[in-house]
Amino acid sequence: MSERGITWSERFAPTLADFEALAAEAWTRIPDSFRALCAGVQIRIEEFPTEDVLQSLGIESPFDLMGLYQGIDLGRKGAGETGALPDMVFLYRRPILDVWAEGEDPLGHLVAHVLIHEIGHHFGLSDEDMQAIEDSVREGAS
Repeated sequence: MSERGITWSERFAPTLADFEALAAEAWTRIPDSFRALCAGVQIRIEEFPTEDVLQSLGIESPFDLMGLYQGIDLGRKGAGETGALPDMVFLYRRPILDVWAEGEDPLGHLVAHVLIHEIGHHFGLSDEDMQAIEDSVREGAS
């Protein structure tokens, strides 16, 4: 039961805690100027999106959503707002693992991609802007 010296019976899929560590590492590699704009955004790791989230987005399979931003974007925030929930980025472990298992990118790169993508949409960044930031994160990981 060994492939290239790895005993798979002793291996487990990365846990929620492992994902938290990967997300924290990716966060530190995001440029300081970008991170400064994200003050107060919380990052949460969940197994899957909730049924309510899937229904609100019209998504049938929980495997079709790897991440989500929930909150009020900076362009719509007003001074003195009360009662609003904190801005959050959700990374969904099982859908990310599914994509990782089918692809060639390291898991840390995939987690960073989803994290940057979700934060980027919150700030209204274009796909090109998000790609440039992701490229800078990848370069820092090399």
